[in-house]
Amino acid sequence: MITKNLPNILTLTRILLLPFLAAALIYDYYEYAFILFLSAGITDVLDGLLARATKQVTVFGSILDPVADKFLLITSFILMSVQGWIPKWLTITVISRDLIVVTGWLILYFVTHTVKVEPSIFGKAANLCQFFLIGIVLLLININDKTPVPTISLIAVALLTAISGIHYIYRGLKISNSAAVKGT
Repeated sequence: MITKNLPNILTLTRILLLPFLAAALIYDYYEYAFILFLSAGITDVLDGLLARATKQVTVFGSILDPVADKFLLITSFILMSVQGWIPKWLTITVISRDLIVVTGWLILYFVTHTVKVEPSIFGKAANLCQFFLIGIVLLLININDKTPVPTISLIAVALLTAISGIHYIYRGLKISNSAAVKGT
């Protein structure tokens, strides 16, 4: 049951923090936004650790956790690019990669009838860099809203996001080809 599974409760909490984070960003409560973002990050780390440590890994949690991450990242990227804190091209890159991955997963599901989702090392690295970038932006805004985000951070996030997208496409094609061979 979901209510007896602390890791899933933590993941749901991360999703429930999202409207408050968005409101804090929109209404210029940047200290609260930073605290909420850190809280969301802590729940992200804790839910995974607790799920493995207590052997409470569930199908629901394995799907909900990346969805919660995507909601948090995409909302943050959109709001931060609207504010001009990160470039719009980077937000487009992040969202495009996610749309391609989700669309590819749906196609694979209809072709292979499996829902097995395996994150890649590149995908995890891209998400981690995206989280760090959002954290850096929030930290800089709270220290001094005139400080630019280091260009190297933007480039690293863009490159890792693109590489992970290409890697997911490669893996999807490989799975698709394997399913086609088995079907013949």
